[in-house]
Amino acid sequence: MLSTLIISDLHLTNVELDKVKLFENFCNEQASKVDQLFILGDLFNSWIGDDASLASYKVITSILGSSSEKTNVFVMAGNRDFLLSKNFEKESGCKLIKEPFELEHNSKKYLLIHGDSLCTDDINYQKLKKVLRNPIIQFIFLNLSKNMRLKLTGQLRKKSIEAQAYKSEKIMDINQNATDLLMSKYPGYDLIHGHTHRQNTHNDSNYTRHVLGDWSTQKGNAIKLDNKLEWLEIN
Repeated sequence: MLSTLIISDLHLTNVELDKVKLFENFCNEQASKVDQLFILGDLFNSWIGDDASLASYKVITSILGSSSEKTNVFVMAGNRDFLLSKNFEKESGCKLIKEPFELEHNSKKYLLIHGDSLCTDDINYQKLKKVLRNPIIQFIFLNLSKNMRLKLTGQLRKKSIEAQAYKSEKIMDINQNATDLLMSKYPGYDLIHGHTHRQNTHNDSNYTRHVLGDWSTQKGNAIKLDNKLEWLEIN
């Protein structure tokens, strides 16, 4: 019987070494015992291009490389690391997947996404996302110097933090109508996502929605799919 682990929103950096160690222990002790691991976005706190970021995250890509020798590791881009590309796949041994990803697991069907696409009430974020995901904008950004990319990323992050201080909790959560519309296209599926950092299980009329939480330096969370779905606390 197929066994799967699903995590999201680790926001790993090369500064918070306790969190990196927590992730390494998770990979060695838990992910190595299942058939596949899915990471649903924001594995890294930022990613400014494979050419610049791989050198900064050698420890983490090494952990992923060791894990991928035992387990199939699938990584979905999030809003922080959407510039992950082919060199990351090569260095880490992971496979990049796009959302929505349809996962058929034993007798159940799950739709996997990062989750930010459902936060449609946050209009300013959605406008910014559209600009940042434009291939022309990405091409220009990736051809800037590493220092310039770091500076621009830092400025965007600062503005994002400032903007969040004025946004309501509702605006930064998923929009139910947008979620219902998405799931209407996938009858018989349940939904698993991250992004909002609001770990919970919601039982809607036609589907169940499982929301992964983020990780701290002391603990994380995961969904395990085996003969049933269960939540795991990682510490």
